[in-house]
Amino acid sequence: MSKIVRKIRPSEYWRIGEHESYFSDMSLKGLHLHKIGTYFIHFKKGEPKRIEYRMEVTKKKSITYEQIDLYEENGWEYVTSYQYFHVFSSLEESNAPEIHTDPAEQAYTLQRLSKILLVNLIAMSLAVALMIGLLSATWFLDGTPVLRLVEGYIIQQSIMSILFLYYVYYSIQATRAIRSLKRDLNEGKAINHHAPWQSSLHKNAIFPFFYAGIALVSAILPVMQLIKMDTYTLPQEDGGLPIVRLADIEQNPLLQRDEYYIDEVDWANRYSTNWSIFAPVQYETDEGGIVEGRMWLDESGTYSPSISSEIYELTFQAFAAPLVKDLIKWNSYKEEIDSYVEIDHATLDELRVHEEEEQKQIVAVKGKVVMYVRYYGYADVDHLIENVAQKIEVFAEKENT
Repeated sequence: MSKIVRKIRPSEYWRIGEHESYFSDMSLKGLHLHKIGTYFIHFKKGEPKRIEYRMEVTKKKSITYEQIDLYEENGWEYVTSYQYFHVFSSLEESNAPEIHTDPAEQAYTLQRLSKILLVNLIAMSLAVALMIGLLSATWFLDGTPVLRLVEGYIIQQSIMSILFLYYVYYSIQATRAIRSLKRDLNEGKAINHHAPWQSSLHKNAIFPFFYAGIALVSAILPVMQLIKMDTYTLPQEDGGLPIVRLADIEQNPLLQRDEYYIDEVDWANRYSTNWSIFAPVQYETDEGGIVEGRMWLDESGTYSPSISSEIYELTFQAFAAPLVKDLIKWNSYKEEIDSYVEIDHATLDELRVHEEEEQKQIVAVKGKVVMYVRYYGYADVDHLIENVAQKIEVFAEKENT
C-alpha cells in the first residue's frame, strides 16, 4: 500500500494555474496527488514522474461520469475533486491534448461559479452586517464595553464576527479572482499551467490552521464559562469567600435572613461564580436580612437591610480603571453617576463612594481586583468601606500567592 503524505492545503483555491504547477512539481518529487481535503492535500508516495495536472471547473460540485469518460478517452485520468474544482492528470510523455483549446470556451465554464460566489458574498455580507450591528449594540449601547468584555458573554460572538469578516474578505478575493480569470480567458489569455506557485501558495498555506485555532478557542470559551458558572446559597458563616457580609455590616444579633428559595437555592442570599479570559475569577452576590421589631425611619415597614456585590479578578490590571467607570454607569441612575466621590485610602488603589440616605455604593480597586458593593441600610459608610478594604485586601493577597 502506498504511503500517504499530507501537506497543508493552500487556501486560495482559485489560483488554478499555480495549483496545477504545484501538483506537477510534487510529482517530480515522488508525491502524486490523491485527495484534496479541507485543510490538507493528500499525496501518494511513489516514483518521481513528470505528470501534468489540469483543474476543471463545473457548474455543480459533482462532475458527471460522462465528462470523466470523455476526458479519459483523451488521455486525462480523473484524480479528485474539491467543491467545484476537479483535477485530472496525464503523464507528460503521453502528450495528451489540452482539455481546453479555446480560452473563451473555458471562460464559459467559470460563469456559473462566478454567479454563485457573488450571491454567497452578498448573503454573507448582509449576515455579517446584521451580526456586527447587534454586537455593537451589545458592546456600546449602554456605554459599558469593558464590563461586557470582562463578563465574557460576548467574547465568542466577537471572535466569530472577526472570523466571518475574514470570510467576507476571502469571498471578495475569490469572486474578484474568478471574474478576473474569466475576463482574461475571454480575451484569449490561456491559463499558465506552469505558473510560479512557491510564493503565493506557501504564504497562504498556514491560514487554515490559524483559522481553525481561533474557531477552536471560540468554541472552548463558552464551555469554560458553563463549567465555571454556578449559583449557590450563601453559607451562614463567612466561608472564606471574598464577600462583604451583611452581618458584619449590621452587627445586630437580631438580624435574620430574608429567604427566597427556588430550586434549593436561596436567591435572596446567594453567590454566583463566573469566568472569562479577561476575568478568570468573578463573584456576584445578594444578601438580604430582616430585623423584627425595628422599622425603617419612614415607617414604610420592617427594617430589612440588604447588600449586593460584584467582584472581578482581572487578567490585566489596565482594565481596572475603565471597569470602575463601567460598574458605576451600569449600577447607577444617570443622576447618581456624577455624585460618586473619590476618596484616598491607605490600602486601596482607588475608592469611589456614593451615599444617598440609606443607600450606599462603593467601588474599590486593589491590584487586579475590582469590587462593587451596594448596601441598603443604616450602617455607617466608613464601617462599610473598612469591610470592603479588608475583604479586597485578603482576596488580592490570596490571588498573588
